[in-house]
Amino acid sequence: MYPNDPQQPPTQPQPSAPLDYLNQIAPQAPKKQLFKFGIPQILLILVAVIALFITLAAVSSAVANSKKAPLERLTTRLDATQKIVSSAQGELQSSKLRSLNSNLALYLTNTHRDIAQPLLNAGIETSKIDKALIASESTTALAGRLEDARLNAVYDRTYAREMAYQLGTILTLMKETYNGTSSASLKTFLSTAYDNLAPTQESFANFSANE
Repeated sequence: MYPNDPQQPPTQPQPSAPLDYLNQIAPQAPKKQLFKFGIPQILLILVAVIALFITLAAVSSAVANSKKAPLERLTTRLDATQKIVSSAQGELQSSKLRSLNSNLALYLTNTHRDIAQPLLNAGIETSKIDKALIASESTTALAGRLEDARLNAVYDRTYAREMAYQLGTILTLMKETYNGTSSASLKTFLSTAYDNLAPTQESFANFSANE
């Protein structure tokens, strides 16, 4: 019999196995969703977003405060120094030291005026500077040392030494503030203020009571 013999009976389809049939008619299990959003999930996302916002706000505030701190300290130290300079003028015996101190008083007055705009640009109000910072810049101890020097008749020499040190700390703070700011106007102010104060600080440091 040949494969294509027309007299060959047609091939009958084989019935499906019972197991295959049952698999076909059985209900299919629903596919699991990878992400399912309900009220708990939405609330969790909202909490996470709020926490992130608070963190970013805190970091931003900390950065802003860190930029303000040196300038606040500088203006506070200048104010405290100005009080000492003013009270010392009548106690100085050396005409050279009185002249030097008078020039310093004028410098501090002008610097106090010129620093007003940089403070405003940085959002600093002198009336709102932290009281703890003001207390840390107190010159009470310095005033006490100067009073002891007056009683022991060594006022001029002690004042020159103390003022040389005080002005040195101001110069250092000016450098730190300059290096920590990106404000062109503040850099200009600090550069000018530094250059004007440095010779005065040197004169105090080199003062001799015998002159």
